[in-house]
Amino acid sequence: MAAKDDPIIIKKYANRRLYNTGTSTYVTLEDLAEMVKKGEEFTVQDAKTGDDITHPVLTQIIFELENKDGQNMLPIPFLRQLIAFYGDQMQMIVPSFLEQSMIAFSKEQERFREQMKGAIGKSPLDVMKMATPMKALEEQTRRNMEMFQNAMRLFTPFPPAGSAPAAAPAEPPRKEAPEKPDDLQLLKDQIAAMQRKLDTMS
Repeated sequence: MAAKDDPIIIKKYANRRLYNTGTSTYVTLEDLAEMVKKGEEFTVQDAKTGDDITHPVLTQIIFELENKDGQNMLPIPFLRQLIAFYGDQMQMIVPSFLEQSMIAFSKEQERFREQMKGAIGKSPLDVMKMATPMKALEEQTRRNMEMFQNAMRLFTPFPPAGSAPAAAPAEPPRKEAPEKPDDLQLLKDQIAAMQRKLDTMS
């Protein structure tokens, strides 16, 4: 028997029906979305194989919500950029970046809600001061982008295109080094293109 704090097991059958083993009832994607909003932990398993299919099911929930009128949250430029990262050398960094960004955003959101609750019955001037959390969110977004760019530079052996190289100590004249292979130049071009994308995002 599962412990109280263990995630609820949702079983998905071949007919696409979802079964909540905690309540012994069939549920829908909308029900799962409500569980997420309430902070209820669950995992989705394939009823036949037992495989964990939580990720594709959560992705499907987002797809369903995005297709409802007036509920779009993911802007087209963001979707395009996200798609572009698939298969890219920076793909390994993106999940952690998005996760940390959402955690920071959630914390600021809670602070904003608490301040809005305290604004009830206050003067318009006091309410105007509540705009401060929004500025904090913007600042957090900027810091997150800087963090992402710094992380990218850790994986970048060459400076971005257009940046001046750091001054190096003077050395005696020596023979000119042979040209780098073409594949190395291609890698440089790809990294420069990635930097330009990040600059436009920030």
